[in-house]
Amino acid sequence: MTTDDRSRVVCLGEAMVVLRPEGGGGLAHSDLLHRSVGGAEANVAGALVALGIPTCWTSRLGDDPFGHYIARDLTERGVTVLAEHDVEHPTGVYLKDSSSSGSRMFYYRSGSAAAAMGADLLDEPPIAAALSACDVVHTSGITAGILDTDSDLLRRLVDARDRHGFVLSIDLNWRPALWRGRDTRPLHELLRAADVVLLGTDEAEVALGVSTPAELRELIGPRPRLVIKSDAHIATEVQPDGVTTAVPALRVDVVEPVGAGDGFAAGYLTGLLSGYDAVARLRLGHLSAACVLAEPGDHARSLPDATVRHALVTASDADWEHTSVSSRGIESPALQAIRDVT
Repeated sequence: MTTDDRSRVVCLGEAMVVLRPEGGGGLAHSDLLHRSVGGAEANVAGALVALGIPTCWTSRLGDDPFGHYIARDLTERGVTVLAEHDVEHPTGVYLKDSSSSGSRMFYYRSGSAAAAMGADLLDEPPIAAALSACDVVHTSGITAGILDTDSDLLRRLVDARDRHGFVLSIDLNWRPALWRGRDTRPLHELLRAADVVLLGTDEAEVALGVSTPAELRELIGPRPRLVIKSDAHIATEVQPDGVTTAVPALRVDVVEPVGAGDGFAAGYLTGLLSGYDAVARLRLGHLSAACVLAEPGDHARSLPDATVRHALVTASDADWEHTSVSSRGIESPALQAIRDVT
């Protein structure tokens, strides 16, 4: 567990092996399962690297074949992996059952190595060094939900932010099963301590009891920059000073919705780190999410290169409105000039 180059972002949270059936028929009728890597913070880490942001991912993995597969997969995608291999707890797994009516997930994460993360993880020299040098740390409500109720890890993470000055980004990522019968006050406290909070109006209504920008600001408090994704497929950024920017999503031929929120988070954070204005960083979030939606996995196998990204995030509103993403690629009037040159 070592790192040599500075990672601009540290993603802290669970990674899991995803198993989904090859072909139609679902899990009950498939003899072959496709293996891949999932988990919110791991998805974000991979997308950030694909967008050109040096990133490390930290957690715990089982000292088992799945744990070593995850570490290898993320490393091959350019993510710096700072993860302990736990000999006592296994790597989490989830099964994705796809059918014509959508996908259903079956999680096997109870007692996993990631759930056994403790605050001492932050004291590991490579992780402490990464936290002291990074610009952003990203985690989610899933991480808060899988940890023991008496875990001090996230409070220690907030203390590290106060000490080192990085931006603390939290994606709500509400998972009701993780909070059943548990006190959600630690999650609320984490959101109030964050610098960036990403959430959807539907999950906010269920998890927090409110969903409008004004209600969320009152509940979460004055500190975070809020990034709110609505059922109308519009992302709205509300800065602490009240400045509000809204950008509609792209048209997408959706193959699979799982992982799109992680793609959005990676795109938005890339825009933030790149000094983009609010419109451009929201557009980059939408673009990254659209690329995930157009594929069957939890993350896009590839993301648009810097030239294409720049053309789209700086496009006119009319060109943005007429941009679409599918498994065949991106179609946009804003890209015509690039294609004419090539």
